[in-house]
Amino acid sequence: MPNQLVECVPNISEGRDQSIIDAISNACNDIAGAKLLGVEPDADYNRTVLTIAGKPDAVSDAAFAIIKKSFELIDMSKHSGEHPRMGAVDVCPFIPLSGISMDECADLSKSLAKRVSNELGLPTFLYGSAASSSDRELLSDLRKGEYEGLRERLENGGPHLPDYGPRDWNPKTEKFGAVVIGSRGILVAYNVNVDEKDARTAKIAGSLIRSSGRLLKSKDGKRARIPGMLEMVQGMGLTLESHGISQVSMNLRDVEVTPMHIAFEAVKMIVNDHGVETRGSELVGLVPLSAMLAAGRWYADESTTTDKDLVTAAIDGLGLSSLSDFMPNERIIEWALASEGIE
Repeated sequence: MPNQLVECVPNISEGRDQSIIDAISNACNDIAGAKLLGVEPDADYNRTVLTIAGKPDAVSDAAFAIIKKSFELIDMSKHSGEHPRMGAVDVCPFIPLSGISMDECADLSKSLAKRVSNELGLPTFLYGSAASSSDRELLSDLRKGEYEGLRERLENGGPHLPDYGPRDWNPKTEKFGAVVIGSRGILVAYNVNVDEKDARTAKIAGSLIRSSGRLLKSKDGKRARIPGMLEMVQGMGLTLESHGISQVSMNLRDVEVTPMHIAFEAVKMIVNDHGVETRGSELVGLVPLSAMLAAGRWYADESTTTDKDLVTAAIDGLGLSSLSDFMPNERIIEWALASEGIE
C-alpha cells in the first residue's frame, strides 16, 4: 500500500568510534524508500540510537543492512558501556506510523529475525507485539544477564533461548552476541539530568518512579514488591561522566499514559527532596509531535496555541537543549518525515 509508513530504531553497541558509527549508519543510505532520520551516539553508554522511517519493506532492508554492517565492525567481546545490552545491535523495534497495523509490524519483525538468522547465522529474539509468548514481551526480561551472561544461558538451555538461529556459543555469537527484534508502539527514550556525579540520588529517583518499583527482602528470604509512582515507565539512575552529572534514564512506554512533563516533574520533585537539582533533560531518538504538544500545554500559558509555540514551550520547560541544541525539525517524527519528503 502506497501510504504505509513504518519507523525502525536499531540501537547499536558503539558510541565512541565515529568511523564505525558512520560506516554502520551509511550502510542503509542507498535503499530507496527508507530514510535515516537520526544518529545519536552516547559515549558513556557506548551506544548509538539510529532512526529509520519509510516504506515497510525498504525499512526492513535498511535494518538488515545495519545489522550486517554491525556484525562486521563491532566485537562484543571487547565492549563495555553503562547501558544494558546483549549484542552488537542490541534491539531493533518496528513502530507503525501510518497505514500499517501492529500485526503487520510484528510480521516484519519475524521476517527480519529469520533473515538475520538464516543469512548471517546469528541468534535472534522476538519481543513486544512480535513475542512468541507472553513472558517474552519485555526487552528487559530477554536481556537479563546481558552479553556477559549469554554464553551461560545458551549452554544451560535457558531461560529464554533465541527464537531463531544458533543456540550454542560459537565464534559468530561470541563476536556479535544476539539481537532482539520486535514491534511496539511509539516509545520515548527520555533522560532527566541530575546535578550530581555519583548517581546516588538519580538511582533513588529511578527506583521510585519506574513502574516495577522496589523489591523488599526480609532476613528469612520473604519478598514483596512496592509499585513505582509512574505507569508504563522503565527507569534507572546512571552516571554521565562526560558531563560530570547523572541521569535518570527512562523508557516512557506510552506517553499518553505518562507524558514527558509528568516524568520530568516527578524526578525533579524526588531529587529536590534530597537537596539535588535537575539540569534539564534529553530525548534519545525522535519523538511524536503529540508528546511535545502535551508538554508544551503544561508549561505554556493559555494564550499559546500554535504548534510551533507549544513546541518551544516544551523545549524550554523540559530543558531539552541543556546538553545540546534540540532541533525540532530533526527530532519530531512528523516534522522530520515532512522535511525528507516522506508523508
